[in-house]
Amino acid sequence: AKEDELKAAGVSDVLVYCVNDGAVMTGWAADQGVEGSIVTFLGDPRSEVTKALGLVLDHPGPMSVLGTPRCKRFSMLIDDGIIKTINVAAAVDDPAGDDNPTVSLVDKMLSDL
Repeated sequence: AKEDELKAAGVSDVLVYCVNDGAVMTGWAADQGVEGSIVTFLGDPRSEVTKALGLVLDHPGPMSVLGTPRCKRFSMLIDDGIIKTINVAAAVDDPAGDDNPTVSLVDKMLSDL
C-alpha cells in the first residue's frame, strides 16, 4: 500500500523476518500477496539474527502463549549496511508490542527516512 512512497524515498527492499522456518514464511508471503513487490519474507529458525540484534522476546507473558522465545516487534532502517534507526514496539505493560505497534509500521519508517 505504501510501496510507491517507499520507493520514492529511495527504499529498494523491505525485509520481513520472524523466528520461524522458511516454509512458514513462504506461506505467509503468499497469503499476504507480496510476490513481485519490494517485500521479501525471511525465516530466522534458530533465532540467530534475533539474538545478534538483542531482540529476543522472552518475557514470561508472551512466552506463556508462544511457548518459545520469539523476536520483538521492530522496524529498522539500514542504509548501505549501516543501521540508521531501530524502533522496538514494546512497553513494560506490553512486551510484545501488540497494543501499540506504531513504531514498527511503515509510516514510522517513512518518517525516519
